[in-house]
Amino acid sequence: MFGMSVFHSVLERLKAEQDDGLSHEASEGWAGTAIGAAPGFVAETAAHTWASRSAVEQAYRAVAAEERSEPFSMPDHLKRTGLAEVASELALGETEKALTLAVKRRRFAAANHPDRLPVEARLNATLRMKLANMLIDEALRRIEGRKVTG
Repeated sequence: MFGMSVFHSVLERLKAEQDDGLSHEASEGWAGTAIGAAPGFVAETAAHTWASRSAVEQAYRAVAAEERSEPFSMPDHLKRTGLAEVASELALGETEKALTLAVKRRRFAAANHPDRLPVEARLNATLRMKLANMLIDEALRRIEGRKVTG
């Protein structure tokens, strides 16, 4: 412990105490249990933990099976992946303000963000989000341009 930091000396002391405690428990027949816990307590706790995990796992699997029972059907709005179609949905006007553009972006993302949709719809959703973001960013640049020149 000489020449060690306080932290390292504490670690060494705890390690020595743990090794001493384990050898003491092994001699009393408590090998493989948590330090300071009676063998019955550890066995009962472990059995209870596994039983509750099993119940949770069964419930999860039952819900997951119900969710997968219906085949996925692509909603109509996700089938519209053209630039003109997305632009008409956004209905961007010449008099848009930055605040209204932010609201439109959030509303569009709420219905079209790939993270909120099933795997089968993510490709279309990603494309729609890219187009919408591009159109809204372009509208924001026009607004900034009007401020500079206006």
